[in-house]
Amino acid sequence: MVERTVLSGARVVLPSGVVEDGRVTVEGRRVVDAGTASPDGAGAPSPAGRGATALDLTGHWIVPGFVDMHLHGGGGASFSSGTAEEALTTIRTHRAHGTTTTVASTVTGDLDDLARQAGVLSELTEQGDLAGIHFEGPFISSHRCGAHQPELLRDPDPADVRKLVEAARGAAKMMTLAPELPGGLDSVRLLAEAGVIAAVGHTDSDYGATQEAIEAGATVATHLFNAMPSLLHRAPGPIAALLEDERITVELINDGTHLHPSILELAFARAGAARVAFITDAMGAAGMSDGQYHLGPMRVDVTDGVARIADGPTAGAIAGSTLTLDTAFKRAVTVDKLSVEDAVRALSANPARLLGVADRVGSLEPGKDADLVVFDASYDLVGVMRHGEWVVKPATITGG
Repeated sequence: MVERTVLSGARVVLPSGVVEDGRVTVEGRRVVDAGTASPDGAGAPSPAGRGATALDLTGHWIVPGFVDMHLHGGGGASFSSGTAEEALTTIRTHRAHGTTTTVASTVTGDLDDLARQAGVLSELTEQGDLAGIHFEGPFISSHRCGAHQPELLRDPDPADVRKLVEAARGAAKMMTLAPELPGGLDSVRLLAEAGVIAAVGHTDSDYGATQEAIEAGATVATHLFNAMPSLLHRAPGPIAALLEDERITVELINDGTHLHPSILELAFARAGAARVAFITDAMGAAGMSDGQYHLGPMRVDVTDGVARIADGPTAGAIAGSTLTLDTAFKRAVTVDKLSVEDAVRALSANPARLLGVADRVGSLEPGKDADLVVFDASYDLVGVMRHGEWVVKPATITGG
């Protein structure tokens, strides 16, 4: 018998909007019903049925599971370790914070090392633990390298780009590069033709060169505003080009460190809620306490939750984040004053669409994976379900 779970009484966020006193019914790993508690949208929820599990979530929120398309590590582990054990630790850490769909991001390294990492991560993609691989570097600008080792950077030769894509064995989802570098535009075209998202980031590009990259097939701005020239009144640079083009989805790190709230408001006002994807860009300290960690080959100090490179030519540079997406969600609705619907678009629907997995995840609809997150009235996480199984089980479940 397929296990059945009925969640009722909560505010449920659907593609059509928020349903008060809503209900989500799960059978096996799928959502079979999502909507009002009764046909007229009022009154008590229908009985769960014999053998079903019922959960009264009155006063809570149910939102789709989060989709993180830019994530390096967590739980003291990282995808750049090249081991399945550390990759799984990272995945499980972020699942407990609501990220039910994960793309593994690498860090600049030797091409052969990156190819080996891709081999491990592609196996986890085939197993269903990951939604794919994002290569961040080494094809980025030395002027905007951030937490990437400058001596390992290289121009985006299409042959090298192809090597990494092929090493991923069909699991490559996205690659961040600086399109102004020699071979940049040809590499963007190669990625677009291969069905891999070309992302503009860690770039010293100007406005015109960024427009050329978009025409060549780029569709994502890697952590917009960070690791690129600032927006100036006579030199609008990549930020203006990426914000104004309807073909671009802009990544934002909503941790309160990478972006001022007014900048996040600007991005939403210009791009619109349909073109924003919240990401963590998290490194190994996510879900952990302050201390010393590694991001790829670099040593990182984490103080008050902010990660910075500890030594070398990029010492002091922000080294990703320690963010989890449940925190990004709470901040979006309490600090940034976004509607819950817009926050959910940025955390679930938009990245799912971009990654080509919106037929399975990103919204609560019949037939899709039963991936969902439960928040209390204060927007604190109390439950996470993935594929119909509780990762974090709410404390009030009763038998039906």
